[in-house]
Amino acid sequence: MFKLILVATLLGLAVAADSDRAAEIRTLTNDPSDADGNFAYAFDTTNGIAVQESGNIAGVNGAAQWVSPEGVPVQLTYTADENGYHPSGDHLPTPPPIPEAILRAIEYIRTHPPKEETVKYQQAQANTPFRG
Repeated sequence: MFKLILVATLLGLAVAADSDRAAEIRTLTNDPSDADGNFAYAFDTTNGIAVQESGNIAGVNGAAQWVSPEGVPVQLTYTADENGYHPSGDHLPTPPPIPEAILRAIEYIRTHPPKEETVKYQQAQANTPFRG
């Protein structure tokens, strides 16, 4: 009896360990690019990965989702265009907040623009050749 339980347990562990590697595509949609360059594709797999993307020469929109090794669902959306790649998702790091002193300095500069004489002096200094 013990040998049967041991064999069944080992077989179960082997199947579970192989489940991620043996993922298969459940659905697949592929619209190859047309004469204008428009395309779209989407797929999802048996292990919970889902991807979709569409676009053309002007840009791309896409989304992906999966489950992390810790069991947390992850969702990512993105665009890519002439301004670069722009991902969005709760799992992505965010920049730290701007320090209060910097915010006060920016507000002071905004409310106290440089005087005309200062601007003229800076322009004159920029146009004067170095006499060293």
